[in-house]
Amino acid sequence: MTGVEIAVGYVFAWLVAKGRRVAGRADAEVNRSLDAGMDHLHELVSRKLGQDPALERAREEAEAGQPEPSERTRRRLADSLEDAAERDTAFAEALEKLVQELQASGGSGGGVSASGDGQAVGGNVGIRAEGGSAAALRMGNVTLGSAPNPQQPGPDQG
Repeated sequence: MTGVEIAVGYVFAWLVAKGRRVAGRADAEVNRSLDAGMDHLHELVSRKLGQDPALERAREEAEAGQPEPSERTRRRLADSLEDAAERDTAFAEALEKLVQELQASGGSGGGVSASGDGQAVGGNVGIRAEGGSAAALRMGNVTLGSAPNPQQPGPDQG
């Protein structure tokens, strides 16, 4: 099922947004179509998975203020959704349809914003460093290894 990973992201985003609304921090300007679609997706997934431990863990992580689920929770929730979709074709079709609708309404990569010195990314970002290097979306001054032309100790410094 191609939309499972996307569905996991939407479910977690819904859990985070719900927590913000409850805490009174939701943005005043809400994309009603996207919001309604995410509500519908969450209802569909919650009805199907019920008290699934992966969904419960995602809820805990969202309530703890994590901006996205841990990799383990993401994998476990994706596995639960894939298993449910394999066992129930009507659920699989409904899930795929909702994901497509959310993507079409701007729920994938659209509507992101950042203020101040923040950065917003609408979509997936993969950053990796190998072989003793450093990598980041944005990073300040970085020195790897020893500084160039290190100062040699003088006669008084031993």
